Amino acid sequence: MTALRQGDQSAAASVLPRRGRLTPRQARLVRAVTAAVVMVVVAVGMVVRFAAQPSLVTLGLYGVALICSGTAIVLSRWGRTRVAGAVLVAGIAVVVVIEPLVRVGS
Repeated sequence: MTALRQGDQSAAASVLPRRGRLTPRQARLVRAVTAAVVMVVVAVGMVVRFAAQPSLVTLGLYGVALICSGTAIVLSRWGRTRVAGAVLVAGIAVVVVIEPLVRVGS
């Protein structure tokens, strides 16, 4: 085998992903699948909460989380994986942080 010249090595390094890092396509796929899983979990949680204690506030909070999950899927498909991650975390935070505060106040 022939050794690569310096210019060829730098060109090859810029094309190939570094070890341990995801390619952009893989990152988009991971974020989209994660958002879809979160969407399913939030939907199941919404059904369980709504069956136990029907409330429009609960429905609205879980609805916001579902919208955030769907938005994260779309952003992932557009290649905005970091923004998608932030939107997904915001959707989860709505349910995890605000929902118990609303139940205590009721």
